[in-house]
Amino acid sequence: MVKDKISLKQESIRTFFLSFESSSKKNVPKDDLIDEIEKKGLTYIQMRLPVEGITPEYEKKLKDKIEPSIRQAKIREANEDDLKIVMTIYNRAWLTSNTPFSHIDLNSLNAIYEHPDTVILISRLYGMDGGFIILDYEGPKKEYGVIAGLGILPNYQRKGLGTVLGLAGWKYFKEKGVKELHCEVFVENKASYTFIKSLGFVEYGKKTYGANGFIIE
Repeated sequence: MVKDKISLKQESIRTFFLSFESSSKKNVPKDDLIDEIEKKGLTYIQMRLPVEGITPEYEKKLKDKIEPSIRQAKIREANEDDLKIVMTIYNRAWLTSNTPFSHIDLNSLNAIYEHPDTVILISRLYGMDGGFIILDYEGPKKEYGVIAGLGILPNYQRKGLGTVLGLAGWKYFKEKGVKELHCEVFVENKASYTFIKSLGFVEYGKKTYGANGFIIE
């Protein structure tokens, strides 16, 4: 049976963010990390971008910043056979990020893929799949498009492939008639925050999650 959206997102949080991949915590037992999350939680910055602000002129400005070779990347919607590729990109990409991290497995990724509102786009460049973006919806009328995840292989990072995927996500959401794009960034992931802000997103709040995926008030 397909899980409801709340259960899906809670499980995703638990799966992705139960341990930390950082030099200060490498030797900390996983149970201790979970206890720390339960006590302090994981805080994420909420960011948004109105679709009306994504003008052709603004898109051109972003595209001009992308390395010419990266602009040639091809985008496709993932199918079930692509999930191993997404898993590999995810596990390699997050090793270089300052984000709470644990390896994702196929069962967890498949739960995300099978949800009817979730779409995964993959970028391919020079015969290699180099990145993915996970798209979702929020709101009673699905009026908010959510960038639920973005992963880029280390050798393609900081070259514009993330922007290419962001533009592809915008195009997808525009065609679906969403009013605003949303995403969230872990407070200590400064690189991702700077990147998302460079795309035009602005901060509008914060949420703190416990180890069980529920929001801590």
